[in-house]
Amino acid sequence: MKMNDLMKQAQQMQKRMLEIREELANRTVEATVGGGMVTAVVNRQQEVNSLRITPEVVHPQDTEMLEDMDDEADNQAFQQTQELMS
Repeated sequence: MKMNDLMKQAQQMQKRMLEIREELANRTVEATVGGGMVTAVVNRQQEVNSLRITPEVVHPQDTEMLEDMDDEADNQAFQQTQELMS
């Protein structure tokens, strides 16, 4: 194989790697807990894009349960993003 061909092939591979990184950067994962009561959507950078909570979960006297479910949904989504990257 000629040197020019090798250089061209290396450039194509580098371009494809950048495309794949961009695709992965835009990917999100979703984790739902509590039988669908709390859902967290997290991007690859492990930033929470959204958190959906059903009205049935919101009890002014029991915010601890809601906090626990939020933590669990976030942690599950973070774990899924780590699995995507490995």
